[in-house]
Amino acid sequence: MSATGSSNTVRRRSRSGLAVLFGALVSLLATLLLGAPGASAGAEPTTSGAPARAGAPAAAPNAAPAAAPTAALTEVTNFGTNPSNLQMYLYVPDSVTANPAIVVAVHYCTGSGPAMYSGTEYASLADRYGFIVVYPSVTRASKCFDVSSPQALRRGGGSDPVGIKSMVDWVTRTYSADTGRIFATGISSGAMMTNVLLGDYPDVFAAGAAFSGVPFGCFATTDGSEWNSACSGGTVIHTPQEWGNLVRTAYPGYTGPRPRMQVWHGTEDDVLRYPNFGEEIKQWTNVLGVSQTPAATDSPQSGWTRTRYGSTGDRAPVEAISLQGVGHNLYAYGMAARVLTFFGLDSSDPGPQPQPGACKVTVTTNAWSTGLTGSVTITNTGTARIEGWRLAFTLPSGQTITNGWGATYAPASGAVTATNATYNGTIAPNGSVDIGYQANHGGNSATPTAFTLNGTTCTVA
Repeated sequence: MSATGSSNTVRRRSRSGLAVLFGALVSLLATLLLGAPGASAGAEPTTSGAPARAGAPAAAPNAAPAAAPTAALTEVTNFGTNPSNLQMYLYVPDSVTANPAIVVAVHYCTGSGPAMYSGTEYASLADRYGFIVVYPSVTRASKCFDVSSPQALRRGGGSDPVGIKSMVDWVTRTYSADTGRIFATGISSGAMMTNVLLGDYPDVFAAGAAFSGVPFGCFATTDGSEWNSACSGGTVIHTPQEWGNLVRTAYPGYTGPRPRMQVWHGTEDDVLRYPNFGEEIKQWTNVLGVSQTPAATDSPQSGWTRTRYGSTGDRAPVEAISLQGVGHNLYAYGMAARVLTFFGLDSSDPGPQPQPGACKVTVTTNAWSTGLTGSVTITNTGTARIEGWRLAFTLPSGQTITNGWGATYAPASGAVTATNATYNGTIAPNGSVDIGYQANHGGNSATPTAFTLNGTTCTVA
């Protein structure tokens, strides 16, 4: 199915010998300056069922090369605000469903949207399951996405994330897409952009899958450089709270649900070193308010170690897959199917999307002339155990917390987050935890009216 409006079918363009030479020189310059050698970060994923590179993981068990897509890849122009002049490529399957899901598939350095289309099986999987695929494409010389500038690392700040958000908005308007089922995935530079998109737009993306990436904010620079050697070398180390704060700073004041994250990394990655894998886990477990201790560990394939955080199912808040002995270019056929399982798209019937855990909050306030105490009961009304929690709420104007019990409160006023103590981080199904605080007020002793637990809106009793 071709896109409507300003859509143009992708055509093979002839090039003169001079243009070919110029393109080769640009790729070489990007490789030398940006540290993304064609033998690893810049190489296209394989288009057969074989491993992406010698030493890379084999395809998933019984996986076959993807069938040829049944519809055409199209380029969409004039799709909205696009400060960095990205190109937008779109795949709409002939079998597209009503209110379809959207998958944004983000390419690697020196890649392109069409290369991501031909080198991965998302289009053929879209034929099977009826979702739409967006392939952003960089036009700057490096062919790398901007994951470094201050503009890219804040919501609505400009650069590539704004352009990609415009693409999503265009698809949502044009095809009445399901705004609760928008996802991002990427390889290398695209994996870094996946982290950035989930940080900048937590209200847009439901989940992401990053192959050989780095945490949100790790690649930040202030001198205009696209490359951060300390981060790529795996020497940027932060606490989970510090990593989480980088994400929360991208969209100040946001207290809604946060997108789930799946991360993949090879232990022998020599482009974006393996310590970045652990730092991503620290970041997203903190952002999602779940324990850094895995709820489940298994080996779905030889040489793979999969850990799940926050729950044990296919759609855990955080899922991490470590590939022993594998380098940077780890993507192989069969992996996209595992991404769709994590996204919940491997069924023609989307069904209800799971949440990290349903909850109920009961709050009472006892006030006097200049102060008050607030007593809060958190109840787990879901069916899964909560391991580690963060309760977010907004204090009424003029109130400032001076003391608290059962949790750590920060900041003391405004949009407050209460983080579990060491002794009450686990809440069993139908179990409860009691916490409280003392606060000063200037005449407004009202009770907070809305709460989220690990990003999920709670019922207030």
